This record gives sequence, structure tokens and C-alpha cells, in this order.
Amino acid sequence: MTNAASFATTPSGAKPKPFITWERFVVYAVLIVCALFFLLPLYIMIMTSFKSMAEVQSGNIFVPTLHPTFDAWSKAWDSACTGLYCEGIKVGFWNSVKITVPSTIVSIAVASVTGYSLANWPFKFSEVFFTILLLGSFIPYVVMIYPLVIITRELGIFSTLWAVILVHTIFGLPIQTLLFRNYFASLPQELFKAARVDGAGYWGIFFRIFVPMSVPIFTVSVILQVTGIWNDFLFGVIYAGPTNYPMTVQLNNIVNSSMGGKAYNVDMAATILTGIVPLTIYFVSGKYFVRGIAAGAVKG
Repeated sequence: MTNAASFATTPSGAKPKPFITWERFVVYAVLIVCALFFLLPLYIMIMTSFKSMAEVQSGNIFVPTLHPTFDAWSKAWDSACTGLYCEGIKVGFWNSVKITVPSTIVSIAVASVTGYSLANWPFKFSEVFFTILLLGSFIPYVVMIYPLVIITRELGIFSTLWAVILVHTIFGLPIQTLLFRNYFASLPQELFKAARVDGAGYWGIFFRIFVPMSVPIFTVSVILQVTGIWNDFLFGVIYAGPTNYPMTVQLNNIVNSSMGGKAYNVDMAATILTGIVPLTIYFVSGKYFVRGIAAGAVKG
């Protein structure tokens, strides 16, 4: 009885590790330093945007304002000068929306169908076609700038929003097709074969089976496309024309042109307004982004 009781009360298994270890301390210390490094500029931007110019000129950019005001935000949106025009950044915002929405929808729609075909309906020279697409995703954008200027000019859409939409759609197709092809190839082939046995055709399998199972990769594609198109400066300044500049180009004009004193609070407010759309998308759909990457976006 004594031996049984002592055996029952004796701890067994591995000794639990203490909560704080040197390894964990180093990891958390590095993470905290990195977080502060990235969050400090954002903190300064937000604090400055809520200050009056008198407070900004006082010199201490780290001290929060005691009298927050939205004047800088209102001016950045409605009346800030973006070069020759003083209509605020709202014009560029709506131009960016008009560019981003159709470019994202068309590129994802075409890439998803193309990736589905390459993964499940191989055709003659399909591997050659996929190799060309793969190579196209690594071609530097600057190589294609002048040829696309000629093409959009001949099409009669140069210096319009349609030119920017066309260019973003073209450059989004290779990497998006690669993502969808790899994701669809990672799905169980038994589902595809069972659907074929049941008599489902090309579009039936795509819309009834593959699309409902592919929410993560569609989310990844939306995040990549929206972020890339919304943050683009080069294509907007080349192909859009002065009256169709997207938000990033107008932000550059606000920051680099001024009448009278430099309004740093307006610059910071305009910068936050420019980045609020991709930040919102990341926060809303971040879990799907990680799931999509882990579920096949990087698989071969």
C-alpha cells in the first residue's frame, strides 16, 4: 500500500519549463523592437495629422496633442493642392477605385479560369504555355513601359483610366495564374474525377466544386491585386494623364508642392488616407490570406 500510494503521488513526465527562458526572452525582445521600429513612424503620422501647425512647429513630434483637430484631414480630402488643382485627394481616391475594381475583377476572373484549365484540363503545349506565363511574372515592368505606351496610344486609350486598367490587368495575370494553378493542383483529384463521372462539365465543376473550395486563394489574389494596384505610382503617372491621376500620384504632388508654408499635418493626413484601403483589407481578411498561402499558393 505504501509503495502504491507513493507511486501515485510521484510526478511523472517531463519537467515543465519555466515561462521565461532565455530563448523566449530573446525572441520576444526582437519582436518588440521590430514592432516599435514599424509602428513608430505610423504613430508620428497619426499624431501629426491631428495637430495644428502651431503644435507641429513647436518641435516635439512624439508628444500627443492636447487639442486634436480634424482640420488637416478635411483639407487633405477636400482642398489640398495636387499640382495645378486644389480639389483635395478625393479625386485621386475615386480614380484609384475606378482603376482597382475592374483590374482586380478581370485579372482574377481570367487567371482563375486559366489556372483551373492548366491544373485539371491539360491541353497540347499547356506546359509550354505555363512556362511562358511563369517567365512573364519575372519580367521587370520597366522593360514593357514603352511598348505599352505605343499599344495604348494605338488603341486610343492613352492618358485615360482604361489604359491603366489594361496595364494592371496584363501584369497581374502571370502571378495570379501561377497562384490559382498551384492551388487547384493541390485540391484532391478524387473530387474532380467524381464530378466527371456524375456528368459535370467544364464550367459545372469550376463553379460548383472548385470555386466554393477556393475562398482562401481568391482572398490571397484580391489582397495581392488590390494592394499592388492601389499602391502603384509608376503606371498611374505614365498612362493615366493629369486629370486621371490615382491617389498615389496626387499624394506625391501634395507632399512635393506647397504654396506658402509647408503643411506637415495635411501631408500626414493625406498619407494615411492613401494607405487606409489596403490596411483595411489586410485586417479584415488576414486569416484567409495566411490560410490561402499555406493551402497551396506556394506549392508546386
